[in-house]
Amino acid sequence: MTSTIDTTPDAPWRDRELPVHDRVEALLAAMTLEEKVAQLGSIWIDQDGGGSATESAPMPEVFTASASGDVDDLVRGGIGHLTRVFGTAPVTVGEGVRRLCALQERVVAGNRFGIPAIAHEECLTGFATFGATAYPTPLAWAATFDVDLVHEMAAAIGRDLRAVGVHQGLSPVLDVVRDYRWGRVEETLGEDPYLVGQLGAAYVRGLEESGVIATLKHFAGYAASRAARNHAPVGIGPRELADVILPPFETALREGGARSVMNSYTDVDGVPVAASAQLLRRLLREEWGFTGTVVADYWAIPFLASMHRVAVDEAGAGVLALRAGIDVELPETRGYGALLVGHVRAGDVEESLVDESVRRVLRQKVELGLLDGGPLVPGSADEVDLDSADNRWLARTVAERSIVLLANDRATLPLDLPRRSRIAVLGPCADDPLTLMGCYAFPNHVLHRYPERGAGLPIATIRQQVQAEFPQATVHYAKGVGVVGGDDAGIAKAVNIAGLADVALLFVGDRAGLFGDGTSGEGCDAADLRLPGEQGRLVEAVLATGTPTVLVVVSGRPYALGEYADRAAAVVQAFFPGVEGAAAVAGVLSGRVNPSGRLPVQVPRLPSVNPSTYLQPLLGTWTDGISALDPTPLFPFGHGLSYSTVRYETLAVTGDEAPTTGSVEARVVVRNTGNRAVEEVVQLYASDPVAQVVRPLVHLVGFARVELEPGQARVVVFDVPTDAFSFTGVDGRRVVEPGRITLSTGPSAGELPLRTEVWLVGDPVHPGHDRRLTTTHVVRDLGE
Repeated sequence: MTSTIDTTPDAPWRDRELPVHDRVEALLAAMTLEEKVAQLGSIWIDQDGGGSATESAPMPEVFTASASGDVDDLVRGGIGHLTRVFGTAPVTVGEGVRRLCALQERVVAGNRFGIPAIAHEECLTGFATFGATAYPTPLAWAATFDVDLVHEMAAAIGRDLRAVGVHQGLSPVLDVVRDYRWGRVEETLGEDPYLVGQLGAAYVRGLEESGVIATLKHFAGYAASRAARNHAPVGIGPRELADVILPPFETALREGGARSVMNSYTDVDGVPVAASAQLLRRLLREEWGFTGTVVADYWAIPFLASMHRVAVDEAGAGVLALRAGIDVELPETRGYGALLVGHVRAGDVEESLVDESVRRVLRQKVELGLLDGGPLVPGSADEVDLDSADNRWLARTVAERSIVLLANDRATLPLDLPRRSRIAVLGPCADDPLTLMGCYAFPNHVLHRYPERGAGLPIATIRQQVQAEFPQATVHYAKGVGVVGGDDAGIAKAVNIAGLADVALLFVGDRAGLFGDGTSGEGCDAADLRLPGEQGRLVEAVLATGTPTVLVVVSGRPYALGEYADRAAAVVQAFFPGVEGAAAVAGVLSGRVNPSGRLPVQVPRLPSVNPSTYLQPLLGTWTDGISALDPTPLFPFGHGLSYSTVRYETLAVTGDEAPTTGSVEARVVVRNTGNRAVEEVVQLYASDPVAQVVRPLVHLVGFARVELEPGQARVVVFDVPTDAFSFTGVDGRRVVEPGRITLSTGPSAGELPLRTEVWLVGDPVHPGHDRRLTTTHVVRDLGE
C-alpha cells in the first residue's frame, strides 16, 4: 500500500528543478502564521488511531495531562512530525505500513499545501519495532573499537527504517559517561570523548547515507548529572563541558553529517538546556554553523514549567524554547501550536523566530522528497524483512567483536573439554533472553506491556547456545537467584550443581528496563556498583566450591568485581550483546571466537569507590597517603585479552619537533607472538606534562584494529593533528601550547609499555571549529 501526496503542479515549492532554498521560501511566503507553527509540532497516536499515546510512554505519572483529540483535528493545518508509528505498540510490518500510510493521508488532507509529516522512530539498538533485529547496545559497539563495523551496522538500520517510510532516527547517544551508576550508561559509547566521537560519527554516516536523518542526543551534559541520577542538575564547569562533553557532538556534526540534534533534559549550571540560547543558538548555530533541526526531547518543553519551573505554564515554556532555538516539539504539541500562535499575535515573541525554525523543517522535508508528489511509503514496504539474515550476521559480528576477556588463568579458557564433561550453567542471565538486550530494544522497551506477544523474534539463550557449542558435554542448569531477588534454596541448588561439575559458567548482570523496572536503563540509576540483588552471594557461593569458575557479566554498566576476579578462573564482560549475543558468548568460551573487545569504560575494584573514568589528573589517581580511598580500577579503560599474545615492539615519531599548527606522525610496530590469529586494538595516548590548566595523565588520541596472523608484525602509522593536544585554557579559549608532549601506546590506558616525546614549537595556536578532529591511520606490513 502506498500513500501519495496531492500536488499543485505549478506551485514553485513542487518544482524539483528549483534550488531547495527557493522552494522553501516560496512555500513559507504562502503560509499563514498558524500553518507555519503547525510545522513545529508533532502528534503521538495510539494503536487504535486516537490522538494521544502517552499511555504508551514510560513514567506516565510524571507527565502532566496529555494532549488529546481527534487525529484530523490535531493535524488540521499541518503537522511537523509523526511520533513512533511503528514503535509504540507491537505491530507487524504490514500493519505499521498501513497505519503510517493512513496517517500521512490524513496529514496531507488536513493542510491546503498537502505537506506530509516527518515520521521518526527510535533506533538505538536497531529499529525499535516489533520483529526487528535487536542489535547489541551502544556500549557494546564501543567495545569493538571498530569504526567501519559501526558504520555498516548503522547503514543496515537506516535501510530498514527508510524501506518502511521512516525519515528520522533518534540516535546516536553521544553522552560521555562520567559516573557508572547512571542508568543510561548502556546507551552510551563509553567514557572517552574521542572514542565516542569517532564511533558516533560512523553511526551517523551510516544512517544519513541511507537517507535517514540522524539525531544526536542528548545535547548536552545529560550524563554528567549530580549523583548519577536521571534528569538531575548538572554542575560541571565550562572547561569540562568544552573539553569532554561537547567534542563528540562536534565530530558527529562535522564528520558524520548529522542533520538533527535533540536537547538534554537537564539544566547546566542552573539553565535548562531547552531554554539555553547559549548552547542551542550561540554555540550550536553561530559558532559551529549547524543548519539542521533541533528537536525537543520528549516533553522537554512542558518540563520547563512543570519540572524546571522557569516558566509559569506550558505557553510560557513554548516561548522560552523557541527563543532558545528548539525547532520541533516532540512527541506531541503542548507548548507550541495554538499557544505559541497566541504569543506571537500578542507580540511576546517575534514571528521571525518562527520563520527560522519553519525554514529548517521545510528544508528537510524538501530534502527527503516529501514535496515531490511521489509515494510516501514504498510500495513493497509491507514485505520488508526487518530481521534478515544480513541483519543477523551484522548483529552477530558486532556481538563477537564486543565481548571483552577481562582475566584468564590460561588453563581454563578457551574451554577444551573431554567427552562427557559436566558443565554447570548458572546464574540469572543464563536462560533469560531479555538479559541480552538493552532498555531501548523493543522486547524490553515495549513488549513487557504485551506479555502475550513474546519477544517478537527468535532469541536463543546462553544456556541453549552453550549446549549447542559443547554437544559432547552434559550441561546442568540452575538459576540460583534472579537478577533481583533470590533465596538460599536457589543458591544451594546452584552450589550443588557447581560442586559436581568439571567447570562452572556463571552468568550474572542486568535485566534492562525503564524508570526502575530494571537494573539498567533509563531511570534505572544505581546506588553503588555491587552486582544487583543477591547475585554477589551467588558468586561467592559458587567460587567457594573450588570448581573452576568462569564469571561472565552480561550487563549495561560495569560492576565492581574486585571481590571475585582473583578467585575466578576467568572473567568475561559482555555489554548487552543483542539477539545474537548468546552465540557470541558461547563462541568466546569455546575459542571459536578469539575475543577482541576492549573496555570503553573501566571496571571498578570496589563497589562504593566509583572511579570517575580514566580521564584523571595526577591527584585524581594518587594513592600515597592523601586519602583512605583507592580509586584505582580493577581493569582500566581499553583493557581486553585474547587467546594469543601481542608484543608492542617500537613507537617512533618522525622528528623530535612539530609546529603547533601541524601534525605528528607516530609509528607503532606490533607483533603477534602467539599461535592464533588475533585482532589487536592498538591504542595511542597523549599526555601534556606541563600545561596552564590541570590535564589528565593520558587521553586517547588514536586507535586502530589490526589483524595479525601468528608471528606476523605490522606497523600502524598514525597522523595525529596537533589540535588533538588542544584544551580550554585559563582564558576560556581552546589552545595548542608549545612544549613537550608525551605519546604512549599499548593494549590499554593502564598498560602503556612504549613512550616517546615530541616538542611542539612555535606560537600558541587557538584552533576554532574548523580544527582537525580525527587522527587518521594506515596499517602496513612491516617492511612496506
